[in-house]
Formats: sequence, C-alpha cells, structure tokens
Amino acid sequence: MSLKTIAAKIFAHRIAKRTNKWVNNPIETQEKVFKSLIAKGSETKFGKDHSFKTIKKHSDFIAQVPVRDYEELKSYVNLAVEGQENILWPGKPLYFAKTSGTTSGAKYIPITEGSIKEQVKASRNAILNYIHETGNADFVTGKMIFLQGSPVLQEKNGVKLGRLSGISAHYVPNYLQKNRMPSWETNCIEDWETKVNAIVEETKNEDMTVIAGIPSWVQMYFEKLKENTNEYVGDLFKNFELFIYGGVNYEPYRKKFEALIGRKVASIELFPASEGFFAYQNSQKESGMLLLLDAGIFYEFIKSDEFFNEHPKRITLKDVELGVDYVMIISTNAGLWGYNLGDTIRFISKGPFKIVVSGRIKHFISAFGEHVIAKEVEEAMLVATNATDASVSEFTVAPQIVPPHNELPYHEWFIEFEKLPSDMDKFINTLDVALQQQNSYYYDLIVGKVLQTLKITPVQHGAFMEYMKSIGKLGGQNKVQRLSNDRKVADGLSKYKLSNS
Repeated sequence: MSLKTIAAKIFAHRIAKRTNKWVNNPIETQEKVFKSLIAKGSETKFGKDHSFKTIKKHSDFIAQVPVRDYEELKSYVNLAVEGQENILWPGKPLYFAKTSGTTSGAKYIPITEGSIKEQVKASRNAILNYIHETGNADFVTGKMIFLQGSPVLQEKNGVKLGRLSGISAHYVPNYLQKNRMPSWETNCIEDWETKVNAIVEETKNEDMTVIAGIPSWVQMYFEKLKENTNEYVGDLFKNFELFIYGGVNYEPYRKKFEALIGRKVASIELFPASEGFFAYQNSQKESGMLLLLDAGIFYEFIKSDEFFNEHPKRITLKDVELGVDYVMIISTNAGLWGYNLGDTIRFISKGPFKIVVSGRIKHFISAFGEHVIAKEVEEAMLVATNATDASVSEFTVAPQIVPPHNELPYHEWFIEFEKLPSDMDKFINTLDVALQQQNSYYYDLIVGKVLQTLKITPVQHGAFMEYMKSIGKLGGQNKVQRLSNDRKVADGLSKYKLSNS
C-alpha cells in the first residue's frame, strides 16, 4: 500500500467525522447558515434594499425577499457585471460562471471566494466519502480524468469569467496535479470533437482509474476509445474503478456504459451547478444524495404542484415530506437570494436528509394538464428497455398537439437506439403503461381518450450529437433537454429520423 493510499484513508476518516457533526444536527446547521448569510449580506445593496437588518427569522425573510429566477435578479447581477462592489455580496465576485440563458442570452452567475471553496470541498469530500465507506483507495495512485469545459478564462470589468468546469480546473489540488488528465493544452481546446479525439490519444495508454463528467459526453469519449483501440474500456483501463457523474440521471445510460466498459464499475452521483454544489451520493449501498447543509447555502422548498400558484408556501428543511417533488430555492454565499434554481428534487430520507433530482420546473410536459417530469420518463424508459432487451443512447419527449388525419394528440418520443427492442410494440406498450403508473394525470388522459398511446420516432445514430452541434451546445456542461412543452427540440431532430420510421 502506497503512502498516498494510506494518507487518503486517514484524511477520509477525518472528513467523515466532520461530516457527521452537521449530518446529526441538520436544522441547527441550516439555522446557523441562514443567520451567517443574512449578517454578511446586510451591508450590500441587495441587503439594504430588502431591510436585512430587520430579518430575525425565516418568516421575515419570506416577507421581505420574494422568490426570483435569474431574469428577475438580473438588474442586480448586471450592476456586479458592470464592476460595482457590494451589490449581492460584499466586494466583487471572484468569477462569473457564464452559462446559456433560455430567454435573454448568456447568464452570469456570481462566484465568490467562499462559494468556489465550497464547490472544491464538496467534490473532494464526495471521493473521500467513497474511500471511507468502501475502504478502496488504491485508485488515488492512478490517472484521473474530468471531462470539462476549457479552463481559459476571459475578464469582464476586473472579474474573470468562464464555464464552471473551466473555473474549477484552476482548483485541482497539488497532490492530484500529476494524476490529472488530459494535459492543460488539450483541456484548452474549444471544439468538443477535436478535444475528445485529443483526449483519446493522450489517455488510451495510461492507467486511468477515475473518469468523471456528464454521462452523455463521457459516452462519446468511451465510444471513441473503443473505436480507436477496438477494446472494451474496462480492458483498456484494467484499474478503472470509479465513474463520477452529475447533471443528468445516469440510469438511462447505465446499460450502454456497461456494454462499452465490459464490466460494472462503482459510481458517485454529484449535484453541482454554477449556483452551488448541493449534494453528493454518500453511499454505495443506498440510493440518493446527501444534501449539503453546511456549504454556505440556505435551502427553501416549494411543492412543485403549487409553484405556479399566486402565493405558494415556502418551507424549510424541518417541514419537508418524503416522496414530494419540491422546487428548490436557494440563498448562497455568492449573493443569490431566494433564488429559483429551476431544479425539482424529492426527499427519500430525513435521517440523514437525502434527495434525488426529479427534473426541472420549466422542463416538463403539461400540454394537456399531465405535468410529466423527467424522473417519470426516465424511470419508464428503464422499465421498457429492461423488458425488451433494448439499449438507448439518448431520448427526448415532446407533445404532438395537432397530429394529422384527426388523430388524438400524443406524446412523441425521439429515441436514439443503441440496440432496438426485441419487440417494438411491447416496448411502446410497456413504456406507456409505466408512465401511466407513475403519473395519474397522464393515466386519466389516456383512459379518457384525450390522448392516444405515445409514439416512437427512432432517429439515426449520432442524431443527438449532431443536433447539439447544430445549436452550438456540443460538449462541456451542455445537456439534452429531456422534456419540452413545445416542438423546438423535436423539430430539430426530425431531420435525423430513420427512413423507415
């Protein structure tokens, strides 16, 4: 056993003890975070505009700070982007994480010294937790790759800006620098396809033990590795032990990954975003992710089915229920206050508080009142692929509101199959029934003959990659939108339909 392995196990044990302190005192931990954030924010422009000095408890905060999304907070963010100080948080942000906006172009998410430290700490602790739980630490001596955006940063009014993954690349600890792949030069390549090809060349002869990234883009890396070497990834990298992912649900990809790897590997799910690092998988034996309660983030929750009411109820951790979908509202040490992240989560445990990501409040189908969310279509897909020995690379779902020939409306699923179902009719029926069983509104619409059974539109191999390239979102942190209330994504994919579909 190497010194590095021994040191990793000792450090993991120490971090586990620290984690247990706040895990065992969740409500007190969040109350402490709340008070600290309010005190820090009281001298900022936002704090003065919202009378932070009079806020003593959560009900005061609700009364004085409305829930806002990025567009509604943009007037404050713009002042910080212009270079003004003490707008949302004391001083200037350390960085702006530049992300794609849905309504008004680029978004600039402020990142402070405190918030980037929490991002780095959470990434580190997720791995250390794995070491502590499993006792496996030999992988720390091998090579590790984190598929990410370019670390090249720009500057805007004295503040550096870039993609979150690119910013994070500047914070790889010294003890991992020799293990990190790819090279800095390769990581700086902007074009995603060129970059992946370069990564394949750099890594194919290395002892890769940890691979991390968004599943759809890691899949592309694995496919190119296999194409280049004609070997399973697990044979090429005999000591590959750990896959770390975030951003999307891994389950729809798992079967394809195991086929590319040639064996099973352990995995850790993360829940990071430009706005903060919220949770990580803390057990290989249980599902769900541990909600990080001491990471400079105060959480509020609004039931998803009440979110669009005029005055939805905002609750804190002590009042959440298991099995309910909530929109997660955050206030952070980067100066986001009452901020609607847009993600929906579901608590699966309150001892400790563990969550799963169930979707996006804006990414759902409710063209007919069904309010189908990502978690439901992904679970239905898993049931259907298992029942028919199918394998799916990627998929998205859109409503067909006005079909031709006076047909009933339906949900149209655009699917890139890796392996076609043994029985397509069975696949369709299984998929539809699985969705009905999860969503009573959808069930009622099918039974009531408002909707007909879903339809499948198979698309060509590589269709989703080509579509993402066509809209300038290939690679990096970009993800295929799983659900839409309109036909924008569907229309973009239509040109890639298989000729016999």
